[in-house]
Amino acid sequence: MSSFQGIWVPVVTPFHDGAIDFIGLHRLVNHLLEQHVAGIMVCTTTGEAASLSRAEQLAVLDAVLQWVPAHRVVMGLAGNNQGELLQFQGEVLKRPVAGLLVPAPSYIRPSQAGLEAFFRTVADASSAPIILYDIPYRTGVTFEQATLLNIVAHERIVAIKDCGGNLDTTLALLASGAVDVLCGEDIQIFNALCLGASGAIAASAHVRTAEFVALCQQVHDNQLTEARATFLELVPLINTMFMEPNPAPVKAALALEGLISDELRAPMQRASEAVVTRLRELPGVRA
Repeated sequence: MSSFQGIWVPVVTPFHDGAIDFIGLHRLVNHLLEQHVAGIMVCTTTGEAASLSRAEQLAVLDAVLQWVPAHRVVMGLAGNNQGELLQFQGEVLKRPVAGLLVPAPSYIRPSQAGLEAFFRTVADASSAPIILYDIPYRTGVTFEQATLLNIVAHERIVAIKDCGGNLDTTLALLASGAVDVLCGEDIQIFNALCLGASGAIAASAHVRTAEFVALCQQVHDNQLTEARATFLELVPLINTMFMEPNPAPVKAALALEGLISDELRAPMQRASEAVVTRLRELPGVRA
């Protein structure tokens, strides 16, 4: 079974005058790799995948695969038209990827049986490992614990991005041993790692990346006093990153660092001046 450990960054998609800025993307990906992240996830929520056409999503994936070893690249796979999603999955799987990050279909709110059938169908059709993305506040659907445990029993579903907000379910997933649990709520990273999560998928880790990587290693090495101190230093950054809809504050911070511009696709808006001012005041954000 594939294993997902450490800090994975759901990389933003830089834009310039409405088009994908591949030069900026290359610069950003290289920067993250230099900070020793475990891997890069493309076309996720943070990557504004919902604002990208399928052709653009494949172009982003193809570009990143030129710069990052395939075993360190995960592709987001989201949609509520199952037939179209499976067709797109087939196109993605013509490329070598470490896995696919798959949320529940949004908006249509399938039943628990429908959720099981959906993930079974996607997993059966996949030649790559699946990371289930549990994020009810975006999809509009909540997994019952029994449903989730049934789904992750599938041999190709090897990890979960846990944004469900239910500690009992998180503990049940950890106890099951069926999947790697990757924390998806940045403010919960320290807690989750201490409980036994294998890592995190952290939008905030675009900035002060080395410290997020160090935090994960410190917990792994049972250096909890040091890990707690590292995490508490990161809390103001994490809180600022989610003051406004993701990824606007992340892109603002990266723009301050000169890595990319802060452009987003409508209806998403740039971070407000209040957020930019707060970012400038944070330690570790170069301005």
